[in-house]
Amino acid sequence: MTIPCPSCSAPMQRHAFERKPVGALDLDLCFDCKAIWFDQFESAQLAPGAVIQLFAEINAHDGQPRRALGENMHCPTCRERLLFTLDVQRSNRISYYRCPDSHGRLTTFIEFLREKNFVRSLTPPEVARLRVNVAQVRCSSCGAPVDLTRGTCPYCQAPISILDADAVKNTLAELRSAQQTRHIDTEGMLKSVLATTQPEESSGGLVDLVSEGIEFLLRP
Repeated sequence: MTIPCPSCSAPMQRHAFERKPVGALDLDLCFDCKAIWFDQFESAQLAPGAVIQLFAEINAHDGQPRRALGENMHCPTCRERLLFTLDVQRSNRISYYRCPDSHGRLTTFIEFLREKNFVRSLTPPEVARLRVNVAQVRCSSCGAPVDLTRGTCPYCQAPISILDADAVKNTLAELRSAQQTRHIDTEGMLKSVLATTQPEESSGGLVDLVSEGIEFLLRP
């Protein structure tokens, strides 16, 4: 049974993911809004392999236009208005929209990655190297262009971020698959992004560093 997206009201796509310690977990995804509906406690129940599977699902739909979240969103279970919530997960500040009656929460893809500590802010040396090739990047949170001379997005105030390959590598190491032997590091990932990004892109298409990082990690 599908549920309507709390933001755009379109039917969300239900996907099965591995649950820890055993079993399966059905999550509802809206690729237009780039958001996930978690029933209560579901996010904490995702197994490491499920997180990597979710990476692949996000990457497969990365070309779709990003739709801004609605201003008035309601719980698909009780129809109560969702409350914007700021929280801290480990060392990361995250945000989401929760049901006041604890039926669940709506989380954007990028905030999910922050929650799992898979995203970090770029260091000043990394920003300097990136500026050799591009003047602007796309904000991974709202999709707006961000001048690399700024430290944050001028629209949503999110920091310029990149996928933290070391954190992903630790997750991959928990999997019993050939992926765990692959050498991954954030420096190598950033070099790959720079190598495939042309200087003229700064005046046209914008680079989303988190999306590029996911694509890099999923290459065979």
